[in-house]
Amino acid sequence: MSIGLIITIVILAIIVIWFISSYNKLVGLRNDAREGFSTMDVYLKKRFDLIPNLVETVKGYASHESNTLEKVIQARNSIASSTTIDEKLQNENMLTDTLRSLFALSESYPDLKANQNFIDLQEKIDGVEQDIANSRKYYNGTVKALNNAIEMFPSNIIAKIFKFEEMTMFEVSNEGERENVKVQF
Repeated sequence: MSIGLIITIVILAIIVIWFISSYNKLVGLRNDAREGFSTMDVYLKKRFDLIPNLVETVKGYASHESNTLEKVIQARNSIASSTTIDEKLQNENMLTDTLRSLFALSESYPDLKANQNFIDLQEKIDGVEQDIANSRKYYNGTVKALNNAIEMFPSNIIAKIFKFEEMTMFEVSNEGERENVKVQF
């Protein structure tokens, strides 16, 4: 066997090993991002299931605030009809906004604010919101790693060949959420 043939075989082996490892890395990153979304989706479902109880509790105290309650129900229903991850993320942000307005509504009703069912539900939702925030961080981290691998050379070559697509990060939907909180004494 000649040296030229050995060098050619070694170079081809290196290329094949690189190709396989790059593909496997992209598959692993994509699966991590999907797993991150699934984990977040579990917490979003948990919050989704708590909302009817919360709305029913608030209804008894704030029956003339039906507009706020209807917005919460509409936001919840839009999540159920979501067909893509992007749509689901957008609708989850809408639900988060309407829940904020629902909890703000409780400030106007001292009896509601003191109701043990409402307090328990609010604590459960607060706990789930914390879980959602943590899972969003994980999801966004895995999506960032995947998107970087898809965009960066040389793994972008493999990504294009096998049609790996970038995923969407779960971002804050409302500009008001990014503003500084005003504290006044």
